[in-house]
Amino acid sequence: MSLYSHPFSARYWRDAAAEVRSPRKLTFAALMIALCVVLGYVPSVPLAQGVRVTWGFLARALCALVCGPVLGMVFGLAEDLLSFFLTGGGGYPFFPGYTLTTVLGVLLYALLFYRARLTVGRIFLAKLLTNLENVTLGALWMSILSGRAYWVTAGASAVKNLVLLPVQTLALTALFAALLPALRQRKLVPAAMRLGRR
Repeated sequence: MSLYSHPFSARYWRDAAAEVRSPRKLTFAALMIALCVVLGYVPSVPLAQGVRVTWGFLARALCALVCGPVLGMVFGLAEDLLSFFLTGGGGYPFFPGYTLTTVLGVLLYALLFYRARLTVGRIFLAKLLTNLENVTLGALWMSILSGRAYWVTAGASAVKNLVLLPVQTLALTALFAALLPALRQRKLVPAAMRLGRR
């Protein structure tokens, strides 16, 4: 397994597509789906007025790192649908826009983490992009479902995601630092994959 400096090559996408046929990667993705469901029951941590840290993003980012963008999108679709139907959606009706948000979020993580030279800056960028996606698409879905003005919902969501950004970045950095040695040992990620500062 080799590292890539960017995802804009045919070889990168051939490797990513091959993950769908790997029993080990499929098993890992299934375990991450189960972990997402379990993390949905872990109490969130309040940070500020109306801002709480939930934990599903950890399993999604980890799956993206190991499984890549192709299998990662399959994982995102399956995880969102299973989580919704197993938990009853928290009393909300099913809306496919939120499934799309999950799939695109996992894709963003994968494009920045899969077979990449990991740095704290790259983790921060991935969280920044996924949080921006959550703000823009989340506000759109809320506007469609509730009739609220897009900019009002987007403004409140932007503040929340800005507060969460450093905490989520630190949590992902700590997770990757702790798990990368085991993932390398089990040959789930390239042997050269390390977490650097820059």
